[in-house]
Amino acid sequence: MTIILKNKDTLIFDDFKFKCSVGKMGITNNKIEGDKKTPSGLFSLGKVFYRKDRNLKPITKLNLISIKKTMGWCNDIKNKNYNKLININSKTKYEKMYRRDYKYDYVISVNFNTKRTKLGKGSAIFIHLTKNYLPTAGCVGIKKKDMLILLKLINKKTRIKIFEN
Repeated sequence: MTIILKNKDTLIFDDFKFKCSVGKMGITNNKIEGDKKTPSGLFSLGKVFYRKDRNLKPITKLNLISIKKTMGWCNDIKNKNYNKLININSKTKYEKMYRRDYKYDYVISVNFNTKRTKLGKGSAIFIHLTKNYLPTAGCVGIKKKDMLILLKLINKKTRIKIFEN
């Protein structure tokens, strides 16, 4: 089954509708690193990351990884590990996975620009948490209660379809 992002503020999966937010600059089919746009297309889902120091282990059929303080997602357009999970170091630019705020307490990675990765084409595209539906830097934001429902429903064959309306 496919998760459909409709009207930039609604995720639909099966009979469920979830309010959501997307990138501050909208949805694009020409994603560029740092453009604050959510990429359009049909994407598979990657791993689920969660903060076990703050939350219970979610019920999901996807591969699950506990977030550690040393984890980052490389967004350095000059690095061979671009758009991959890394152990953080001072020489590489990265998106911190272990955040002070709540947004990455539960994260589903979206497989955008992951196979045959193109440097500068966009990285760290996630479905993550939001409390207020403010625009994101390019991800999809949903409420925690909705994330926990979605995690129970989806599996390794689930795709997300994001398109401009």
